[in-house]
Amino acid sequence: MRIVQAVRKKNISIIPPQATYDRNVKVQFKALRVAAYCRVSTQLEQQESSYEAQISYYTEKIQKNLNWKLAGIYADDGKSATNIKKRDDFKAMIEDCMAGKVDLVLTKSVSRFARNTVDCLQTIRKLKEKNIGIIFEKEGINTLEGSGEILITILSSQAQEESRNLSENTRWGIARKYENGVVMVNHKKFLGYTKDEDGELIIVPEQAKLVRRIYRLYMEGLSTKQIADTFMAEGIKTVTGNDRWHDTVIAKILQNEKYMGDVLQQKTYTTDFLTKKRVKNNGIVPQYYIEDNHEAIIPKELFYQVQEERTRRASLHKPSVTKRAKKEKSKYSSKYVLSDILVCGECSHPYRRQTWSRNGNLTPVWRCESRLLKGTKTCKGSATLKEKSLQEAIMTAVNDVVENQREVVGAFRENFIRVIGDYTTQNVKTEFDEEIDKLQKKLLALIEEDAKQYANSEDFDEQYREIAEKIQALKVKRLNLARRQKMDDESEQRVEGMSSCLKGVSCKVGEFDEDLIRRLVLQIKVVSESKIEIHFKCGIIMEQKIGLYDD
Repeated sequence: MRIVQAVRKKNISIIPPQATYDRNVKVQFKALRVAAYCRVSTQLEQQESSYEAQISYYTEKIQKNLNWKLAGIYADDGKSATNIKKRDDFKAMIEDCMAGKVDLVLTKSVSRFARNTVDCLQTIRKLKEKNIGIIFEKEGINTLEGSGEILITILSSQAQEESRNLSENTRWGIARKYENGVVMVNHKKFLGYTKDEDGELIIVPEQAKLVRRIYRLYMEGLSTKQIADTFMAEGIKTVTGNDRWHDTVIAKILQNEKYMGDVLQQKTYTTDFLTKKRVKNNGIVPQYYIEDNHEAIIPKELFYQVQEERTRRASLHKPSVTKRAKKEKSKYSSKYVLSDILVCGECSHPYRRQTWSRNGNLTPVWRCESRLLKGTKTCKGSATLKEKSLQEAIMTAVNDVVENQREVVGAFRENFIRVIGDYTTQNVKTEFDEEIDKLQKKLLALIEEDAKQYANSEDFDEQYREIAEKIQALKVKRLNLARRQKMDDESEQRVEGMSSCLKGVSCKVGEFDEDLIRRLVLQIKVVSESKIEIHFKCGIIMEQKIGLYDD
């Protein structure tokens, strides 16, 4: 027989939660520290009132409830909701919540809070762990309630999709502007240019002088770092007013096609509308190239010469000749002027400076880079030149050129005029302008008169052709005159600078002047152990013998 024992009744007491966390009590009746978050997505004037109204509304609402204490109004204006990284007040609010300074957050809607589903849910869950609720007034959702997260997931996904559609529509609109030739350029940090009332790029004369100087110094052999160091030493400020110049800034100026009057649009593109990350456009999306869009600072010929020089210097980044690290890459350096201009006559590779050591004596020599790296496989007969003999030969040739300085400066002036002639002649006034204007009005009157007759007059074609030919002839004359006028003070100073440079040179054999060589010499080709071929920038090519000396 089984004996059943009576079950002892347990005495259970229910301890109610604190009033602050009791979900059966409406939030309006709880003593809470309440914060509010406001945001407008753009900085347009029509949204400023909405932004201020949101702040005013929540301040009044929180202060009106006697149970609530205002913990702060956090507001971001003109910030996208697809990414929380750039919303400073939003991040500050979350930090204060995690620090225990806030019990409840009020906001207008899910789209005001976040359009990124992942960010939205992560933030809600993070605050929920601290028993901090978020009330979305438009949707009537409290995140501490059971159904809150499901509704939030649906609504934030919808908001994210709306943001994606908006991003695509914006991208489509920008692409149509590109196709119609509308130039979109940030001119606030653009050295040499600003925008006029019509949004067109116009030259800032003082800044343009600096741009031209950058191009000139680079073509004279200076590296981008040396140009930056030169400007800092002279106390020249950047376009943003900083004292420090970076070589990367100089490099970007040297490869910016806008300085020759052209514009390449969509160099970068946005990969993700949520992260807003932009990357370089390597043919992934279309690009749009506009020629002669605005007045140029640098002539096209000089711009292309700089690009060729950049390519040439980049090709000098060959593996360095060291026993320990043969795979290391050397950088372009203008420490020795001959590193830029001395090339092998057999394989066309540049020469490098080496130091020989014999019996404790150090002797600098110049050797073919290809011969150093690969031996005689690619370059069998390249000569090794002692630096002292090489420098003396070069300076002897410079002496001969200086003695005929009038002819050299004349040739240089002609070459320089040919380059400067490619400057745009926009806004250059000439004596032909008024006559061209009169002929154009005459041509217009002729066309109007012919149109009134409702038939082609017999003399119309002949008169039209005669006036049009006169206009064309005058435009050619105007162009030539304008180009001559474009030989402004700066270009004249450069020509005169070379002239005075030659006049002031006291060339004695053995006195090797690197700065002078940079200005005068384009290339030196090593023909043999006893002969070099010097190509001067003025167009002169001279063969020069090298003396052989025993150290």
